[in-house]
Amino acid sequence: MRSAVVAAAVIAALAPVTFGGSAAFAASPAATSAGTAAEVGTVVQEGGRLAVPAGEEGPVTLRFTATLPAGVQGPVTASFQLGTWLTEDEPGSSPVSQDVIRSVCAVNGVSYGECAWDMPFNPPVLNDPPARPSLDLPAAPAAETLTYTVTLDADRTAIVLGRTDALVTLRDSMGAEVARGTIGLDFVPGTPPPGKRGAVHARDKDGVLWRYEGTGDVSRPFATRKRVGGGWNAYTAVAPLTTATADGRGDLVARDKAGVLWYYQGTGKPSAPFAPRQRVGGGWNTYTALVGVGDGSLVARDRDGVLWRYKAEYNTLYGPRQRVGGGWNTYTALTMSGARDGALGRDKDGVLWKYNRYGLYPSPPFQQRQRVGGGWNTYTAIAGTAELGRDDRPDLVARDGAGKLWLYQGVSKPLSGLVPGSSRSLVGGGWNTYDLIF
Repeated sequence: MRSAVVAAAVIAALAPVTFGGSAAFAASPAATSAGTAAEVGTVVQEGGRLAVPAGEEGPVTLRFTATLPAGVQGPVTASFQLGTWLTEDEPGSSPVSQDVIRSVCAVNGVSYGECAWDMPFNPPVLNDPPARPSLDLPAAPAAETLTYTVTLDADRTAIVLGRTDALVTLRDSMGAEVARGTIGLDFVPGTPPPGKRGAVHARDKDGVLWRYEGTGDVSRPFATRKRVGGGWNAYTAVAPLTTATADGRGDLVARDKAGVLWYYQGTGKPSAPFAPRQRVGGGWNTYTALVGVGDGSLVARDRDGVLWRYKAEYNTLYGPRQRVGGGWNTYTALTMSGARDGALGRDKDGVLWKYNRYGLYPSPPFQQRQRVGGGWNTYTAIAGTAELGRDDRPDLVARDGAGKLWLYQGVSKPLSGLVPGSSRSLVGGGWNTYDLIF
């Protein structure tokens, strides 16, 4: 399968389709052999517009009925075209996956199995008219009414199709149009695949590490916790290097009480998310904070407030350190951004700041900091995460003094980039049982 690129332009949003108007789909009226217009039947969608989740939910069912004029000769063929179209984001690439929508079709209760979509994409300079996504429905014997049942199982890339009307056309054995109408399909954000959903880890006071995988639903952002294993109270600091996701990916480092740093590689197996640890080296007790930058490298703050960067190196994991700068003792909490694009720091006044990642080594790791907002001193722990909802933006969780965990959904702001939003929602209580959340 080609990888999906979700940056497609849905041009119909800029020029809405109005059936029957100048921007409408081209449709030829049915005609008799003498050239006079023939009667054309109707198409009626059952239950009104259909919401189609673009995600992991599975199929939904579209039903519509076509009423044909008397005397139609079968077999009758049918198809529908979406009112939106797709443009390539780069030459030769499709803006959606190869099987973005999977459908099974039935007519009058008779199943015809899978029916295939055509998902053409247009060049940046549109053709006139543009090629549109379409679905050919099975040919069926002529009848007074034909009831179509079509399942639609859309993956995450289908979100670019947006809210669209589709023109349904039925033709007789001679190709003459015998019925037409519109159906409404709304492709809405669905549950992201596991690799796009975040995961949060928490260590309890007995040293047991627990894993909370994101559901993709902010009203219940975490599935039931899973036990990773015991013995994690051996560590005085744990720092994710890459963002943990629900598919078991995400690397981290952990420093033990003797100052030895250990590397845990993500396995891609949610039931056992970390491979056996590998020793990085000793002497890490000199640092008061460890934070992943998001690209696999690590920054460490020493007791004088100087921040140092360690670039990940093949075989040795970390090469020589690079001085970033001083003054980092102003922060009482540091965490990697869930966007893998830098770090977040809370200062002694409770103000949260975002450091966007600057570039690859040996360039400085961070751009100039950007203010996110105040009032963050109310929290005893903060942790950046990957997406816990459905908007493709990273999120953040924060625990208050009462042990309640709060979710801040990510937003995009000028200059600051992706940062936690200003509003929060309650995840749940009882999180004071944990002495470490990451």
